[in-house]
Amino acid sequence: MVVVDDARLNEQLIDYLFAIRTQVHGELKDLAREAGLTDTQTDVLWRLSREEEMTARRLADRLQCDASTATSMIDRLEKRGLVRRVPHPGDRRAKIIQLTPQGCDLRDRVMEHTTEHSPFARLDRESRLRLHALLREVVDGATSTGEETQ
Repeated sequence: MVVVDDARLNEQLIDYLFAIRTQVHGELKDLAREAGLTDTQTDVLWRLSREEEMTARRLADRLQCDASTATSMIDRLEKRGLVRRVPHPGDRRAKIIQLTPQGCDLRDRVMEHTTEHSPFARLDRESRLRLHALLREVVDGATSTGEETQ
């Protein structure tokens, strides 16, 4: 067994995360192009499908961009009929961004494609559950120290 010091181990873990991101990104890029979307617009569809209520501000936080950039993306997706703005039930000034039926169809294609081409599909269920728990622990640790999660 090769012994790796902690610094090198952390570097390798980051390398693996970047490699996984690159692989997932590459797979989605073809689907996004086919659908006439940018990578970021595909990311917006994914994120809108993951949370019950998403305002433009919250979306901007998740994408790590400013509110005007998120608003521009929402405008373009709304023009394509993929999202709509609806009144926020608790804040008359805010709007919730929702997927339209057409947006849901496209989101479903993105999710199906991602699942079929997942780099994690090579792992058995038990290994995926262990990896899930470890990644959740890392993300929760980052959140508890005040860092923003994706």
